[in-house]
Formats: sequence, structure tokens, C-alpha cells
Amino acid sequence: MTFAVSEIRSAAPPRKRRFSKAAIEPWLYLSPSIVLLVLVLLVPLVIGISYSFRKFSAFKSQYVGLAQYQAMLSDQVLGQALINTLWWTVASLFFQFFLGLGLALLLDRPFYGRKVVQAVVFLPWAVPSFLSGLTWAWLFNPIIGPLPHWLFALGLKAEPTNVLSDPATAMWGPIVANIWFGIPFFAITLLAALKSIPSELHEAAAIDGASPWQRFTKVTLPFLAPTIVITVMLRTIWIATFADLIFVMTEGGPAGSTSTVPVYIYVSAFKSLDKGYASAVAVLLLVLLIVYAIGLIAIRRTLVRHV
Repeated sequence: MTFAVSEIRSAAPPRKRRFSKAAIEPWLYLSPSIVLLVLVLLVPLVIGISYSFRKFSAFKSQYVGLAQYQAMLSDQVLGQALINTLWWTVASLFFQFFLGLGLALLLDRPFYGRKVVQAVVFLPWAVPSFLSGLTWAWLFNPIIGPLPHWLFALGLKAEPTNVLSDPATAMWGPIVANIWFGIPFFAITLLAALKSIPSELHEAAAIDGASPWQRFTKVTLPFLAPTIVITVMLRTIWIATFADLIFVMTEGGPAGSTSTVPVYIYVSAFKSLDKGYASAVAVLLLVLLIVYAIGLIAIRRTLVRHV
């Protein structure tokens, strides 16, 4: 009996060692990715947040606590930038989503030349944003571009002037460019989601006498809802933090009418050389986007339960 107990005790340690090795081994495989994520994402994030508590001058910096955040409360330029960011994000997202959804529904059906149309639709996503901004700025130029003359011919403008030079209409230039640039993202993701819907469900609904609109609202849309929520969340974050198109086309002007929060951060950091205040504004934008993402993720979980 004593011998049997001693044998069990001697066999226990190897089993524990095997268990601990099995628990540690996956983390060893993941360690290169974890180290890369920490160096690329976490370390810059911590440094950026720490900058928001400091005031930088030409050759030194000093700790100022929450002074940068208190200054934001009375910053009217930042308030206008927040309004511009909301306008820029909502308008771009609205047209990108519905046009992308329409293209996805079109490309989901077989027709002659579908592959060619699909390649053309996805082409804007392959164009660098810098080049896209330059191209659209040229198109809106009344001297070398056709768009002002077309708007004048349609009666939408009293004369063929540059849309980007008028504070009342300047934001629509980058919004149109961003719509053209972002439609392929929704078209690609929603088309993939449409392909995953079982065809038997549409056939059964058609046999039951459901109209095309009823099949779309009762079959297609519920299956697309989780994908729609996650794509809208990702695209909203990308648009809200996207400054390339606006800076290339207008540099935030005229008179700050196209200055969004990312553009304001860039100007504060690299033109005004106020890295501390720019970091504080960036932290504000980060918090707003995190709250937005948490809300949409909660909505997605609810939709997944009901599909």
C-alpha cells in the first residue's frame, strides 16, 4: 500500500509539468506577435497619453497635469472641428454604406460582364488616398476640372467657381472624394456576407409568396445585420480619424470650414509645435470613438442573438 502511494506521488510531478507546458506553449508561439503589438500599439499609446499631461516648448517640456484638458473646454476652434468631424463622418458614411449596399446587391446577381464591373467598382480602394485627394482637387478646379462647369450647366451653381474655396460648400468636396474612395469597402464586405446566406431561404420565401422587398427585409437584412454593424463601426472609426483627403484638398480651410479633429491635431502638433495639446485632443477623440465602438458592439451582440 505504501509502495502504491509512493508510485502515485512520483507520477504526479511529470503530469503537472506536462500541464504547465501545455498552458505556456501557445503563448510562446504568440509571443512574437504580442511583442510586435506592444511595441507598435501599446508603447506609442502610452507615450501619447503621457504627452497630454506636459507642455512642450522649443527645447524643454514641463508637467502641467490636466491643464491641456482644461484648455480644450474653452477652445472654440476645437468645438468647430468636432462639429465638422461629425458632419464629415455622418455624410460620408451614409452615402458610402447605401451605395456600397446597392453595388453588393447588384454584383450578387449573375449578369454579362459582372467581373469587369466588379473590378471597376473595387478600383478606388486601390488608389492611394493622397493621389485620390489630388485628383478630386483638380476635378473641382474651374480652370482644369470639369465639375464646376457641370454644376453650372445643371443650375446648381450661379457660376463655375471652385467648390473648395467657398466655406459654405468646401466640406462637400472632401466628402464626395471620400464617398468615391470608401464605397468599395462596403461593397466587398457586404457582397461576401450576401454569398454566405443560404439560397434555400430565398427559395422557400419565394415559394411562400414573399415579394422581393419582403425577401430582402425578412431574409437578407437580418443575416446582413451583424456584418453591417461591424463594418459601419470600422468605417466610422477610419473616417473620423482620416485626415489625408481633407488636408490634401483644403488643408482645413477656407476659414477652418473643413478642419476636422485629425486635421486640427496635425496642425497643432506639426505647425504650432504644441505636441502636448495635440496629444490631449487625440486622447479626447480616442475616448469618443471607444464609447461609440462599445455601443455598436453591444448592438451587434443583440442582433446576433436574434439571427
